[in-house]
Amino acid sequence: MQRPRRQAVERDESEGESVVLVWDGLSAHWSRSMRAWAAEQDWLTLERLPAYAPELNPVELLWSAVKARELAANLAGYHLAGVADAAERGIHRICSNEHLPWSFLTHTGLTIHPEPPQN
Repeated sequence: MQRPRRQAVERDESEGESVVLVWDGLSAHWSRSMRAWAAEQDWLTLERLPAYAPELNPVELLWSAVKARELAANLAGYHLAGVADAAERGIHRICSNEHLPWSFLTHTGLTIHPEPPQN
């Protein structure tokens, strides 16, 4: 497995906490090498989202919010770079509000530790 992919799911060994990683069905997530590596990690549990379950994927809600504003139908993207810039602005807008990304997770009914920021 390539190192950058593995870094995405590594954790600080000193914390000693287990990690549950919820992934969609992207073939790279479930490749033979990824499954072999994950099986060696006693702290890691992999859970797979159903084949089509956007309502369980908070990233789908993020993209929906970006599409509704920054990538609205009236976006005149003559170049891919302009569309990419608009998408990046949308992601920054969402991430600049500490409650909004958590609301996407809450909407799915899934939970995570630590708890989201309180008002």
